[in-house]
This record gives sequence, C-alpha cells and structure tokens, in this order.
Amino acid sequence: MASETPEPAADEQDAPIERAAGDSADPAAEVEYAPDELEQNVAANAGPRADLNLDLVLDVPVTVSLQVGSADITIRELVGLVEGSVVALERESTEPLDVMVNGTLIAHGEIVVVDGHFGVRLTDVVSPAERIMNINRQ
Repeated sequence: MASETPEPAADEQDAPIERAAGDSADPAAEVEYAPDELEQNVAANAGPRADLNLDLVLDVPVTVSLQVGSADITIRELVGLVEGSVVALERESTEPLDVMVNGTLIAHGEIVVVDGHFGVRLTDVVSPAERIMNINRQ
C-alpha cells in the first residue's frame, strides 16, 4: 500500500516560509556582521594573501604573438596573391607592434634581431586595469 503525502491547504501554500537564523536555502544570502566583526573581516582580507602560491601557475604554457597589422581584402584579391605579392597593412611602419599573450594585449614593442633570431623589445607594458578592460571588450 502506497503512502500518500497530504497536499497543503491553499492558505498554507501562500504563507511565507519562516527560517531560523543561519538556516538559509540561498547560499548567496546576505550575512549580517556586527560593526567590529566587519572591520576585522575587511582588515584581514585587505592585504596580500599569505597562502597565495604563484608556483602553481608559473609553468603553465602561454602563447606569445606579435600583431604587426591587418588588412581587409576581398576573396578575389586573396586568390590573386602570388609569390612576391604585397599586402598593405593598416598600421604605419613607425607604430609599435602589439604583443599578445593568449590573445590579450599585454604590451607594445618593436622588432629586434638577437643572434640571428627575431625578437621584440617591449616599449610599453599595458597596465593590469587596461588588460581587464580589453578582456571585457572582447
């Protein structure tokens, strides 16, 4: 024989649910602090975290690329390219290159030759605040 759960009465369905203090179904529910507890909490979280360990991410590989410039061309122009063709870029030859890490602009620089290899000399490093703004725009 199956046990039936009684349906709540109509007036019970509309009644607000009362919870004891600290018993919240919403994990993002607002937590109340006494003023002195709040000041202690803010002070404790204001400085750099002692348990922050950058060693965990220092060996993670990232892709560094240089963006010289870009051009918009038609498919007709694209299929007409042959060896020796020149594509004019929108960037002036005197402008610095964009140094990108995993697609995020982190600096500007200029091309240099080091022991027969191309390299980049950083001329301007983008501030962390600007990097975050650039990420949000993408």
